[in-house]
Amino acid sequence: MDNLLQFNTVNDYNVFNNNPTLHPLVSILDISKADPRRGHRMYFGFYVVFLKQVKCGDLTYGRDTYDYQEGTLVFMSPGQIAGSNSPDLYQPKGNVLAFHPDLIHGTSLGRHIHDYSFFSYESREALHISERERQIVLDCFTKIQYELEQSIDKHSKKLIASNIELFLDYCQRFYDRQFITREHVHKGILERFEALLNDYFTSDKTQTIGLPSVAWCAQELNLSPNYFGDLVKKETGRSAQEYIQTKILSIAKERIFDLSKSVSQVATELGFKYPAHFTRFFKQRVGHTPNEYRGMQ
Repeated sequence: MDNLLQFNTVNDYNVFNNNPTLHPLVSILDISKADPRRGHRMYFGFYVVFLKQVKCGDLTYGRDTYDYQEGTLVFMSPGQIAGSNSPDLYQPKGNVLAFHPDLIHGTSLGRHIHDYSFFSYESREALHISERERQIVLDCFTKIQYELEQSIDKHSKKLIASNIELFLDYCQRFYDRQFITREHVHKGILERFEALLNDYFTSDKTQTIGLPSVAWCAQELNLSPNYFGDLVKKETGRSAQEYIQTKILSIAKERIFDLSKSVSQVATELGFKYPAHFTRFFKQRVGHTPNEYRGMQ
């Protein structure tokens, strides 16, 4: 793979793909206009959404490979590095939405951009869209392109940002659908999550690592923290952190009734650094301190 290509501005990426720059902060690119090329790693200083329409090698992200097939959407946030691993010359084909963070400052999208957690999804987590969904995506791109072709006026920023926000809202809906329709892919993750926690609290991990974190669990299950968290939320109605805390509380209730151990010992066994933290955690959720709860048996 060739050296890293850096795209700090939207114009940089437009030039690379032989597309005109109609607005310095946002572009809808037709990458079929680009010259044939081989795989590159690419750094993006702005938000990028790829709609792939041709087989051109697997897309790498960090050290992993995206589940990136024809008819998929991939989302990148500023500062991320991705690229194709194709060693062969190929003709890119597809559409790309690129927009700089400066475009959305002071807009509704700017206030809510971090709510679109899929910008932080990693490998094997691309959005696979149906033909009908693809038409909706292209319709959104067409609306954005229409605004870019008009003379910039006081309405331009709001209308462009609003159309991007509408597109991302649709993508959020499509991801919700994917969590359901790709159940065979996700099947067993909750069971594995539960087994992972059971093993955690019967091993020495509580002593070496402490309390289990969402990030640690996601890593063990080969998922990004955001994707894992969204999946658990869709399946259980609770956040992954709430799920872990419920597990901790359930085990704590069992162990508190072992009178051979002090509350401090139970706290240490569970991975709490300080017994006072365990006492506060327990009382917030049960309404009684561990000692009070123990006295209720």
